[in-house]
Amino acid sequence: MLYSVRHRTTYRYDEPVSLSHHAAHLRPLDRHQQTCRSHQVMIEPLPTSLGETSDYFGNRVTVFSIARPHQSLIVESTSEVEMRPLALDPAVGRTAWERIAEAAAAPRDADALKSAEFSVASPQADVTPVIRAFAAPSFAAGRPLIETTLDLAHRIYGEFKFDPTATTVSTPTEEVLRLKRGVCQDFAHLMIAGCRSHGVPARYVSGYLETDPPAGAAKRLVGADASHAWVAVHAGDGVWLEIDPTNDRLAGTSHIAVAEGRDYGDVSPLRGVILGGGDHVVEVAVDVERMLI
Repeated sequence: MLYSVRHRTTYRYDEPVSLSHHAAHLRPLDRHQQTCRSHQVMIEPLPTSLGETSDYFGNRVTVFSIARPHQSLIVESTSEVEMRPLALDPAVGRTAWERIAEAAAAPRDADALKSAEFSVASPQADVTPVIRAFAAPSFAAGRPLIETTLDLAHRIYGEFKFDPTATTVSTPTEEVLRLKRGVCQDFAHLMIAGCRSHGVPARYVSGYLETDPPAGAAKRLVGADASHAWVAVHAGDGVWLEIDPTNDRLAGTSHIAVAEGRDYGDVSPLRGVILGGGDHVVEVAVDVERMLI
């Protein structure tokens, strides 16, 4: 299956920005079930310097600077991504969650050591007694990891309301738990924190999701899609189960991964440091379309 992805971000500043430095996580990953066939980034105004590097987690990052006055910034990424079905071995995830937690707490091999850093709190996925208590009903003794984590995702899906006006990118996870509402980023952080509160490694996956047209519409609305987030849970032996708590299901061929990290702060699509600018407004438009092969 082949997808075309367009991600356009526009910043408009009240005052001129004299100098800016930016980093963008916009290139889809190459991994077991997906291949990024092509990727381009358009930037206005033209950057003074432009390059690409890899971050600590292995994600591709576009870095650029603009050393001339500007009152707007447009960054548009276009990609073509091939997605392949991923057939899970029936044995994956059948290990009790306690065994996974024990391996992360006392790593005995390279795989467990690599996953261990995702078993502790991070800035946007804090581990607290309140969050542990919320997650606890899913973590019954001896329960297989896949059943445990799918149950936690199911509870988040059933108990929380999707509400893009309820939170911001900096809303603490405990506040999301109190409000019982938020967006995919919030639900991913809550699930990650719930897993880590029981010692199970979990990481944040940022990307895109193919969406259907609104009810009664003949086709999708251009620019109506958005970035998406879901969770990868370590299942041992180098395998990570990817679960989407916003949609109560395992991630599939419509989930296009861009970057992986501890939480949103590691993989935000666009971040920067600017000199000047005053207040600003930002507009984001995302389109994910299935292509004919």
